[in-house]
Amino acid sequence: MKPDQKKALISVRDNIDSIDNQILNLLKNRLGCAKEIGRIKADENRAKWDPLRERQIYDRLIQDNGGVFPHDALKSIFHEIITTCRLSQKRAAVAFLGPEATFSHLAGVKYFGHSADYKAMESIDEVFAEVEKGRTQYGIVPVENSIEGAVFSTLDCFMTYKVKICGEAQIDISHNLVCRSGNMEDIHTVASHAQPLAQCREWLRKHLPKTPTLPVFSTGAAAQMAADNPNIGAIASSLAIKTYELQVVVKGIEDYRGNTTRFLVIGKESPSRSGVDRTSLLIGLMDRPGALNSVLAALSSEDINLAKIESRPIKGKQWKYLFFLDMLGHIEDEKIQRGCEILKDQCSYFEWLGSYPQNDMSAANS
Repeated sequence: MKPDQKKALISVRDNIDSIDNQILNLLKNRLGCAKEIGRIKADENRAKWDPLRERQIYDRLIQDNGGVFPHDALKSIFHEIITTCRLSQKRAAVAFLGPEATFSHLAGVKYFGHSADYKAMESIDEVFAEVEKGRTQYGIVPVENSIEGAVFSTLDCFMTYKVKICGEAQIDISHNLVCRSGNMEDIHTVASHAQPLAQCREWLRKHLPKTPTLPVFSTGAAAQMAADNPNIGAIASSLAIKTYELQVVVKGIEDYRGNTTRFLVIGKESPSRSGVDRTSLLIGLMDRPGALNSVLAALSSEDINLAKIESRPIKGKQWKYLFFLDMLGHIEDEKIQRGCEILKDQCSYFEWLGSYPQNDMSAANS
């Protein structure tokens, strides 16, 4: 490098160091402001999470950015800043289907950031139980996959445990075949959760036709098994590779692209409206012909958009079902309130499971 180039490089690096110091000092100031807001809200007994305020922050930053800084990176950076500021008042304890490095863990980190305390559970039932009993503030559970459909164990838990939905997150699922050595010939068994095994069925049939598969309760458990046994391969997340020090055999072995899983955040209370919300309900229908059609027609007359409807059998009651409904809007919206009153009148069972910001809007204190 020529002397003048070296001098110019040093000058630019010094400028970057100065900018980084400014950013650090501004982050400290923001943290102080967030703590002060937390104290004010505590004195007034107000909720610390204000989804509408967070959405306004993102909208303003994206507009002011003018496309200069990459959009997704900008939102990711400020997501971590906002979440860290909120959790500085009280770190959130989050239960997830463990062990570490499952897709549920990955969704939790996406939603709450790295500052939360994560608690691995052995089943989705245990995640619900932890939240209901107050041993963790939140839980995160998978509810549906774009290819395999609903996660019935999660839906069934809403029929058993008294919790509220606080938010949702979506992550794009990419499955990696991993093992200790990174060599396919070392793999004698492929372990994973039943859904990833199903989502990679054709790839496994084509490339490992004689290798047996082993369903286990999570992708993280499969990765843990692969770390302990050189002859076990796992279908696992990118987070598992780093967590369990595994080698990638083949990346992206899912049979179909566009594989997305939706996760729900559960807690004790739902947040206030953000302006872009979803409301989830659990209803039972009257035992009469056309009951479901009557309910759907009534909601349509109120111009309510249904995003999802799923039926689940009631345990111990043969041929009896409850229905899960997702409506676009918040329980504080007038038309959603009217729709809920109609359902209460026409249904044999009605339970509001929560209203929450759509997609990955996370908790904020700003």
